[in-house]
Amino acid sequence: MYPLWEVPVLSAGFILGIIATFHILPSHLSTSAMWFNVFIETKAYRENRPELLEFIKKYALLLLVFAYVTGTLSGIGIWFSATVASPRAISGLIHNYVWGWATEWIFFIIEVLGIMIYYYTLGKVEPRIHLKLGWIFAIGSWTTMVIIVGILAFMLTPGKWLETGGFFDGFFNQTYFPQLLMRSSFMFAIAGIYAIAVATTIKNLEVKKYIMKQASIWGIVGIIAGILFFFLYLKSLPPHNRELLTILNIGSLKNTIIASLGFIFLYLILVYIRPQIIKLPIAVISIVIIFAGIFATERIREMLRKPYIFGNFMYSNQFIAKDLPAKGVKNEVEYINTVGILQVVPFVPEDLRIIREENQFQAGKLIALIQCSSCHALGDSGVRPLKPLVKRIGINEPEVADAWLEAIGSYPYMPPFLGTAEERRALALYLSSLAK
Repeated sequence: MYPLWEVPVLSAGFILGIIATFHILPSHLSTSAMWFNVFIETKAYRENRPELLEFIKKYALLLLVFAYVTGTLSGIGIWFSATVASPRAISGLIHNYVWGWATEWIFFIIEVLGIMIYYYTLGKVEPRIHLKLGWIFAIGSWTTMVIIVGILAFMLTPGKWLETGGFFDGFFNQTYFPQLLMRSSFMFAIAGIYAIAVATTIKNLEVKKYIMKQASIWGIVGIIAGILFFFLYLKSLPPHNRELLTILNIGSLKNTIIASLGFIFLYLILVYIRPQIIKLPIAVISIVIIFAGIFATERIREMLRKPYIFGNFMYSNQFIAKDLPAKGVKNEVEYINTVGILQVVPFVPEDLRIIREENQFQAGKLIALIQCSSCHALGDSGVRPLKPLVKRIGINEPEVADAWLEAIGSYPYMPPFLGTAEERRALALYLSSLAK
């Protein structure tokens, strides 16, 4: 374990979620925009419509600047925040999928070089060659999604990896293909919505109208296909994860997703019917609404992993929940319950390793930070704060809190308490103090 990252009001995981959600906007643009660009460019050459090249140039510039500047920076932000929020989880992913990421980075290099070559050679090389450059970029960028989705799906449903430890046993798990199909469908919808925003800046009204109609069709088809594959994805979830959908309080998140999809769908229909009334501010608002829907979707996807970071293997507080003989990894629960969590975690002040009457409260707060802060804010307010939680449950005395902690493992969305009975009483003292 590394030093803990305590985030006031917001939890470390919530910060990671905000950065990761923003990253989806440029990253899904990078994987989808060139498919639409190549489609329009092909029509421009086949139908002898050079005026369409103005849009292609502008859309490629958006891709170059937005996707590969903000996308790259937010991608680094994900790595940094994930490393400090869950160092053992990142370590586990790297040990299992370092070659997967290495492969993804090769295609990422193809993307970075490809978009610059594509943009700066438009109109300077033969159309046939330029289209090939576009296809190389489009396929290469989508391949990065093919790889990353495998790692994301693994974190929810590791599949046979829990027995074999095999790369592909974890990668091609039961939720992989439904999630890939769902993300790919919504990817094309996002491409259409961005294309509409770019089209609003084109002065040629005929070109503007043509691009908007084509983009709205891409968006409508992408949303319909994405919704269908979303239900396939839900069906592929294990029973435990489907149960969490009914237990966890996700009503507001679900409503945000429905409202976002409904608005965007109606917006795309309006674009198809009346493209001339769509202005840039309206197009920007639609992108903001997409962000809200994506954020809610990603929040639910993260919540479905509870109480694990890796399904049935590593708890959300980064302790190992299950033996993995193929990797030589042992369950840590019994060992921590025997020797104590304050003895196991390296970065513990020496005066708190042994609990005494005078340091019991401080030790309890540190244990809460170690075991609870990945999901909860320790203050009065914020993301799932502990104080309202213990008040709602009625934990107002140390004895009540101690009994609740002893039974917490029966909750389907919370890890069990790890540590000795003495450490559990210290945490109970701290939790009961919050209620007062």
